[in-house]
Amino acid sequence: MTQAIMNYGEKIKKDSLAYNLHSWSPQGGLAPKVITKAEGIYFWDADGKRYFDMSSQLVNMNIGHGNKKVVEAIKEQTEKMAFMGPGYAFDVKSEAARKIVEVAPDNMGKVFFTNAGAEANENAIKIARMYTGKYKIFSRYRSYHGATYGAANLTGEKRRFPSEPGIPGFVKFFDPYLYRAPIAFSDEKEATKYYISQLREQILFEGPDKIAAIFLETVTGSNGIIIPPEGYLKGVRELCNEFNIMMVCDEVMAGWGRTGEWFAVNHWDIEPDLITFAKGVTCGYVPLGGVLVSKDIAKFFDDNTLWCGLTYSGHPLGCAAAIATIDVYKEEKLLENSKRMGIILGEILENLKTKHKCVGDVRYIGLFSGIELVKDRTSKEPIVPYGNDPEKIMKKILGMLSSEGFATYNHDNILIVAPPLTISEMELMEAMDIMDKVLDYVDNMIS
Repeated sequence: MTQAIMNYGEKIKKDSLAYNLHSWSPQGGLAPKVITKAEGIYFWDADGKRYFDMSSQLVNMNIGHGNKKVVEAIKEQTEKMAFMGPGYAFDVKSEAARKIVEVAPDNMGKVFFTNAGAEANENAIKIARMYTGKYKIFSRYRSYHGATYGAANLTGEKRRFPSEPGIPGFVKFFDPYLYRAPIAFSDEKEATKYYISQLREQILFEGPDKIAAIFLETVTGSNGIIIPPEGYLKGVRELCNEFNIMMVCDEVMAGWGRTGEWFAVNHWDIEPDLITFAKGVTCGYVPLGGVLVSKDIAKFFDDNTLWCGLTYSGHPLGCAAAIATIDVYKEEKLLENSKRMGIILGEILENLKTKHKCVGDVRYIGLFSGIELVKDRTSKEPIVPYGNDPEKIMKKILGMLSSEGFATYNHDNILIVAPPLTISEMELMEAMDIMDKVLDYVDNMIS
């Protein structure tokens, strides 16, 4: 590494700390890595060190870094028409919406484009309220739906706290988190019966005539890759039908092949009223998100004003990127690869759980997985308390992974493993060997 390159990297870091505010962190003492290159499932820092991108950045780089088809589509659109206001119809906006609706559940009718997932959830809240004439919004405690004001109130975990006191009408309920359930259920069906009965009782106490929507991440993402038990989503759907409540599935992380299906709801054969999406629709090449609405909701707005609007709704570059990205999923058979590699990843994770006493639980569906770290398997005491890590234990574990070239992130005591859908078996095995090595250290840490 030449001195010039090293100096360049130090200048980038210095300027970043001087002029950028960095997310979710106290600003003093930060030392962000300077990244200079990314390709496929890898990225490189200013020192030339290569990292496996084992979280797909923020679970959005599903097609990997540097896909030429998407890059060219963006370049061509920039030259043709870099921007057009949302009130106009133009080719890439129409085509992107059509292609999205075509791979969505059969009941979906139209798309309202946003810039990202938080805005998608913000607008889904408004659409549900406009459509039903009701105002209360249910969401789960272990959830993250975005950091804008409405999305933060929708969020259940601690990242909502800076937005409180919150907006009236937001109500939280508990997830079917079976690993930490208060009851030892005999099977998933029994757990589903319990959690659906609890939710039904809460609906009755809050007033069904006041509840516009129930929001839920189809598969809970950052808060631990919590996969719904058998029958749970159908139970929520039935409650929504019974009480005329909109079922809104947040697929910002779980959508776009991450679980091996276009949308995670396909695993459980349900049709929500609204689906919010972002991330994998363009894989971050250009920001884009949106709200898919059912045909019934779309028809409602034929005669009723849609009080939603954004300067960059349906941005041409984002729509061009979405068209190309959807084509890449199909041409490179990435949903199929997500399923295949997901089976292999699941086997690796189960082996890690057997081998390492620090692993309390592993959860996985497609290439969407989490490793839950504990101090003791019997008591299930987490390696760090919920919402707090005073000794920076998880930071140390992430640091060890990073030093070996494995890049990911954690939420509380859970390590996220969600590589790009392009990953090969050899790459997956090599990366998870690093995880195995680091978990040896964690085993010794808790001894």
